[in-house]
Formats: sequence, C-alpha cells, structure tokens
Amino acid sequence: MKYSSDLNDAQWALIREFTVRPDPRGAARRHSMREIINAILYVSKTGCQWRLLPVNFTPWQTV
Repeated sequence: MKYSSDLNDAQWALIREFTVRPDPRGAARRHSMREIINAILYVSKTGCQWRLLPVNFTPWQTV
C-alpha cells in the first residue's frame, strides 16, 4: 500500500547510497531500507505511535 509520506523513486535515488552498509557478518537484510525509511516518514507525518504502525510496514521494533 502506498502512503503520501512514501519516498518516490527520485527521492530514493538521492539517499539510497547513504543507506547501503553491508553487514560485517555477511548476513542479508531482512527488511528493505526504503521501507524502513518510509515507516519513519509515516510516523513523522501522522504522529502515530511506533506500535501503531500499519501492519504492511516493517515491524515497529525494526523501524
């Protein structure tokens, strides 16, 4: 589901390089950094509590 607070492709292209950091153990990420940032922006825009993030976002504990 898309929200008005989600990053568009052009915005993501500008900040993507700052979110790329390989895990020192070589583990793959479980959640997309773009989705984590979208969840942070959602909370910032709506003012909801972390635990009340809609279920289609990454788990609130990860965000």
